[in-house]
Amino acid sequence: MAWDFHTEPEFQEKLDWIQRFCEEKVEPLHHVFPHAARLPDPAVKAYVRELQQEVKDQGLWALFLDEELGGPGLGQLKLALVNEILGRYPAAPQLFGAAAPDTGNIEMLAAYGTEEQKKRWLEPLLDQEMFSAYSMTEPQGGSDPSLFRTRAVRDGDEWVINGEKWFTSAGRVADLLFVMCVNGMFVVPRRTPGVEIRPEPRNHNHIVYRDVRVPLDHLLGPEDGARTLAQRRLGGGRIHHAMRTIAQCRLALDMMCERALSRESHGSVIAEHQMVQEKIAESYVKLKMLRLYVLETAWKIDRTSTKEARTDIAGVKFTMARVLREISFDALHIHGSLGTTDLTPLHDMYASAPTMGLADGADEVHKATVARRLLKGYQPHEGHFPREFLPYKREQAWERMQPVFADRPELAEAAENWKRFFTTRS
Repeated sequence: MAWDFHTEPEFQEKLDWIQRFCEEKVEPLHHVFPHAARLPDPAVKAYVRELQQEVKDQGLWALFLDEELGGPGLGQLKLALVNEILGRYPAAPQLFGAAAPDTGNIEMLAAYGTEEQKKRWLEPLLDQEMFSAYSMTEPQGGSDPSLFRTRAVRDGDEWVINGEKWFTSAGRVADLLFVMCVNGMFVVPRRTPGVEIRPEPRNHNHIVYRDVRVPLDHLLGPEDGARTLAQRRLGGGRIHHAMRTIAQCRLALDMMCERALSRESHGSVIAEHQMVQEKIAESYVKLKMLRLYVLETAWKIDRTSTKEARTDIAGVKFTMARVLREISFDALHIHGSLGTTDLTPLHDMYASAPTMGLADGADEVHKATVARRLLKGYQPHEGHFPREFLPYKREQAWERMQPVFADRPELAEAAENWKRFFTTRS
């Protein structure tokens, strides 16, 4: 049996390097040049490439890819420990080649793409010479594929795509759109005629595909295989979101504790107020429980697969949104009016919690998934009362103890005495 909460020293050195690198270089870059990895300025781009090369030299680039897909094969548990650091710094995922939505699209390409597709799209995406978006959900159907209407129809040596997609995150700035149709997954260059990006929402785009024509080789994976590809993409994405959410919750807790020790109210620092102490204690325990659940789920994936760990992936998915919402709200509240402004990360953190509860499928869907899968392991009881009904348990216990009583008459007599005592007491 192996059950250990210790990180091996060699990997801890990597984690320590990541922490120092993020504090000393990634965080300053973000505050001076927001979205630095996408800025066209040659000087900024050159500096970003230098930092990314440092990451590559450490063997820490594109850590989400399994070894059989051309990645370092770090595994989900170690990746969780890395993401606990990266998730605290907005610029870190792109500087480590591990930013959504590219990560999921890269994984689909690596797993299902042809050699020509990998050469054309995978390598540029990995090198951040291109960026991508995932165009899945629809206005009328949300994330339920059974309600999708976007379809590709074959016309000679082309596919013609018609439909409407909602909440294609970063679609406006993507080079490639991975479009989930009812009959397949298609790679669509954003500038293809017929791709109409609506003005709003700005960050999670509403896109109309009107007679969009792409060559036949822009089908990714098998025809009618979109659901299989989507599950491959979303399974990993859900737990990766949870890994980074741990970092956000820890940041909120750190800010909460610092603020509680720094502010006075009614004659004492607010850290001495019991209601503030309650928020700090509850937040700490919620963070601990979420972290252990995420790490255990990552451990399960490493030993089985995302399919085998599906119940717990769904569990961490809906748990992370709730924990993020509750901890960030308490931290915001302890900061008072400052917490409601955009002068700290707390407002964005709290505002992002509902999005986390909807991204990659609504939490309610995942709760139903967990319940259904758990119930498969149970059977209904017979009769009016459950198997743990105490009169049943006592009757069964007497039956099981009969061989013991046969060998030990004095024990049988003691049992009868106790039985009379319990049945005659008022």
